[in-house]
Order: sequence, then C-alpha cells, then structure tokens
Amino acid sequence: MKKIYIVGAGPGDPDLITVKGLHILQTADVVMYTDSLVNEELIAKAKPDAEVLKTAGMHLEEMVEIIIDRVEAGKSVARIHTGDPAMYGAIMEQMALLKKADIEAEIIPGVSSVFASAAAVGAELTIPDLTQTLILTRAEGRTPVPEYEKLRDLASHHCTIALFLSATLTKKIVKELQAAGWTDDTPVAVVQRASWPDQKIVRTTLVNLDEDMRKNGIRKHAMILAGWALDPAIHNNDAYRSKLYDATFTHGFRKGVKPQ
Repeated sequence: MKKIYIVGAGPGDPDLITVKGLHILQTADVVMYTDSLVNEELIAKAKPDAEVLKTAGMHLEEMVEIIIDRVEAGKSVARIHTGDPAMYGAIMEQMALLKKADIEAEIIPGVSSVFASAAAVGAELTIPDLTQTLILTRAEGRTPVPEYEKLRDLASHHCTIALFLSATLTKKIVKELQAAGWTDDTPVAVVQRASWPDQKIVRTTLVNLDEDMRKNGIRKHAMILAGWALDPAIHNNDAYRSKLYDATFTHGFRKGVKPQ
C-alpha cells in the first residue's frame, strides 16, 4: 500500500527529533513542513535534492493534493509536524483524505512542547502524594471544547494542568480555575517557544498570570503549566519523595532495607 510519513519534529530544538524521524527526514524525496512552526535548521537536514515545500500558506485540500501527486509519482513523502502529531496536530483530517486516495500515513511520534516546557522549568508534573494526574487541554476560545471538557470541570480535579494554544485567554483561565477552587497562590509556569534559542520562562501565580504574561509580551507559542507540582520550592520538601527509590521499598530488582 502507498504511504507517507507524518513525523513529529519536536518542540523547536533541531536535536529533539527522534532518530527514526531524522532518518525519514534525511531520506525523503519530498519534505512538507509548516514553516511558521518547525525549525528551519531541522529542515536543512533534508537531502540536497529533496523537494522542500512550505505549507503554512496552504489549505488542507491543497496540501493533500500535493501529497497524492508526489506519492503517485513514486516519491517518498515526509510531512513534518511541530511537537508530537497527536497533540493538536490536525492530522486526522489529512489522514481521512489520504485514506480515500488509498494512501496510508505512518506516524512517527515526537517530543511534545508540554514535556519540553516541563524540562525547561525543571519540573516533574506528577509528584507522589501531591498529584498523580496531568491534564492536557486548551482554554475555550474561537475553537469550542465539548460540554463535558470545560476548563472549570477539568480543574475540579486539582491536578497538574497543561494548557496548549491558550496564551490569549489568560483572563478566562484564571476565572475558570478560581471557580474550581484553585487558590490565588497556585504556582504557574509559562514557557514561550520551549527549547528554541529565544525561549522565555515566566514563573508566576494564578492571580498574577494575566498581568505577568502581558508584561512579558507573551500572547502566542506558549505552554501554560499550572498546579502545585510547579512550585519552585518543591525540591526542598522531602514529604513528596517517590517510594521507588526509598531504601525501604522492595521491588523485583532490589530488596528493601529494613528501617532502623
């Protein structure tokens, strides 16, 4: 069956692509990428005679028509997506049209911006005895969210929340989290352009989120991480240590030491 590759490019740093993804990029006859999001340094790794096409200005049908044309001509095609294609990657609609043309799409996962952002602020998003759940979502703006996925309802779990595509909706975010019972001093970390050379990190609290983002001029390309796992002082609290490496904890590879 004819197929193309949908490759996760990672969050921005050209080194944060998987080995498999890089191999596909370097051997593809045709490379299509969203030039407004994917790092040009990564695309420069395509083979010298590859056809490289920018797609930021293309609509869906236009992109798919090009893919079908190149595949029918016997060429290997790599569609390069920012981050991981599974998260707000708009791949389903591409795959639906390709399937009608009897073209399979193989997805190569990538490093999501949520994990690049967590790394940038040195955070573990799941802390023992504090939170063991991470919700990946977006605030409701021009794109609606399903009725049972309103931010206020999700926030009622009081776990770590990562907000994609929400940098212009901070006033709404603050109101929704407050309505869910989040305290004003809840830690928030905002990472703009995670892993890029011009990466910007803003540490703030829920009540100051909107103002601090305004002062820093952040209104796009930002990940908002909220919850007590983002507390900058969390490393100083021994109460949240994992059981996995506790000396008294026994598992299949280690016998625990009896407490004195």
